[in-house]
Amino acid sequence: MFAAGSTSERPALAPAPRRDPGRPGAAQAIRDPAARREAILGRLAEADGPVSGDALAERFKTSRQAIVHDVAVLRAAGAPIVATVRGYLLVPRPERTAHRAVVAVRHRPADAADELLALVDLGVRVVDVVVEHPLYGELRGELHLASPADVRAWLEATAARGAHLLSELTEGIHLHTLEAPTEQALERARAVLAARGYLLGDTTT
Repeated sequence: MFAAGSTSERPALAPAPRRDPGRPGAAQAIRDPAARREAILGRLAEADGPVSGDALAERFKTSRQAIVHDVAVLRAAGAPIVATVRGYLLVPRPERTAHRAVVAVRHRPADAADELLALVDLGVRVVDVVVEHPLYGELRGELHLASPADVRAWLEATAARGAHLLSELTEGIHLHTLEAPTEQALERARAVLAARGYLLGDTTT
């Protein structure tokens, strides 16, 4: 149901420009909620990066709240959609051959760019950020940063919104889930974080 092109019942969509995943493309009103959800999945599947809720609302001639509702229903049904600061992202399940690790780090907010760029420069994807909150327990933010361009876009969106980092709640202590094509890449990531004084510890998954 959720793979691009998996059903003949999905409404035909005008091709969206690959270079600008947030561009609304050809707008079309889809009144049937089920059909609109399939169309949302199709739009996310063809995008090269996150697509904002506003862009989806404009494309399908509906409200931003309707998009939030649709995405919530899709996620509850098992669609691998994550909400990032840059928009919604359809994330394929990691391949069994992918190597993953969770690293525990601590640094100042001003060092976030240095940390993230150091990781993606090694070919490591930063999947998320996790902190432990005294009231809510584990708080997780989806990042899915895999390139310097991803990091710069995330930093710009964070600054534009005046948002605070989750790690500011825990005096800089946080976790990252990392993905890499090899275990050696993860080892290099640990070494780089340690050399910068950010690494507290790690646990492979």
